[in-house]
Amino acid sequence: MTDYGHPLEFGVFLPPDAGRFEDTLRLAQAADVLGLELVSIQDHPYNAANLDTWTSLSVIAASTTNVRVFPNVANLPLRPPAVLARAAASLDVITGGRVELGLGAGAFWDAIAAMDGPHRTPAESVEALEEAIGVIRALWTPGRGVRLHGKHYSLNGARPGPFPAHDIGIWLGAYKKRMLQLTGRLADGWLPSSPYAPPQQLKTMNAIIDEAAQEAGREPKDIRRIYNIGSEFTAEQLAELALNDGMSGFILMVNTDDELRAFAEEVAPAVREIVQNERGSQLLWDESTRPKGPAPEADAVYTASGRAMGRQLVGVHNHLRDELQKIRSVVKQAADGMIGIGEARSEINTMTMRQNNWTMGAYCETYCRLVTIHHTLEDTSLYPQLREGDARLGPVLDRLSEEHQVIHEVLERLDAALVATVAEPQRIGEVQKSVDLLTDTLLSHLSYEEDQLIEPMARIAYHH
Repeated sequence: MTDYGHPLEFGVFLPPDAGRFEDTLRLAQAADVLGLELVSIQDHPYNAANLDTWTSLSVIAASTTNVRVFPNVANLPLRPPAVLARAAASLDVITGGRVELGLGAGAFWDAIAAMDGPHRTPAESVEALEEAIGVIRALWTPGRGVRLHGKHYSLNGARPGPFPAHDIGIWLGAYKKRMLQLTGRLADGWLPSSPYAPPQQLKTMNAIIDEAAQEAGREPKDIRRIYNIGSEFTAEQLAELALNDGMSGFILMVNTDDELRAFAEEVAPAVREIVQNERGSQLLWDESTRPKGPAPEADAVYTASGRAMGRQLVGVHNHLRDELQKIRSVVKQAADGMIGIGEARSEINTMTMRQNNWTMGAYCETYCRLVTIHHTLEDTSLYPQLREGDARLGPVLDRLSEEHQVIHEVLERLDAALVATVAEPQRIGEVQKSVDLLTDTLLSHLSYEEDQLIEPMARIAYHH
């Protein structure tokens, strides 16, 4: 059994056909409203029947509020990595952190060559992909002009930037051994498709990734596993893939509205529930008792101001998620003995987050206050407006407010553990348990709130 413990995410793999972009855009917007996390489009620039992927993703991103978009996967031979890095970072900045980068070594070499692209051997394509990852990450990292000299790609003093709004994941479409090893060494995620990597082969392929990761000094759980699937998969099968094969993202190759709605409203919630029960989360509430709001109506009208409010809510939530990850990193450093209180006393005035227990405590105090302020604003402003706009949301809003109080109590527990650890460093284990509890509780709450409120916010006229 291999469960890397990643949060589950669900998304769609949409058709790039130039003759049906209206359908593609409608499906992307439906995925956004129905609470899915990811929208992707394949990238075959040599296919004259397809629209350009980055152009399409940009329009989709501008027409949605919450979903993250990515090429599934970008055709590296026809997209120079330095330009690809700037394109991905630019769209990430514009969308407030809603871009990931699926990346492939290339295929259909005759078609690529017909567009004046290279015609690489399998070994050369893996070598070029590794160099490309170095180029992309270098241009996303602040610093001086970068010089990299490779066989396929080089940088000769290029200045880094623009910098992504969040840490863009590089997810590789990989199947053969050398590509899987590269994924384990360098990638943030593995992005196979079920027709080429059927479920019975995942265990062997994961083992290659994991071994390569460990040899590179990484943990296997450092690499997310995202799976492109067809509609034939059931919720039970996907849950088994999550628990036994570590697949934590499921991207449905979808063509119709009915397929999308069934996936979002039936399959995804069922998978989450099965996995949650098996993982035995330490949540302080029962997710199965959460009320649900009204289903989206086919003729609903969504306002620009409502969509903007949804973007703001998700933006705050993403900030909280990022800050939570920083806390987890600091706690891990303290638990591993990499940082100590002596260092804290010499660095306390810099208020850096990754030095020691003192700095950790000071930072967490700020973070906890941010969470509390966010929840107070929701309880006293946003929620009453939504309740007035649609009384059917009442049970959902009541439950969200109850969860706010629970999270406040979890934050109080974390504060107490931090104070105790400053005086007695050996009690760092209590901080770890408190942070784990905060992680499970807060992430569960944020997902529930987004799932239940984004759609109503988009259709209810919201006025201050």
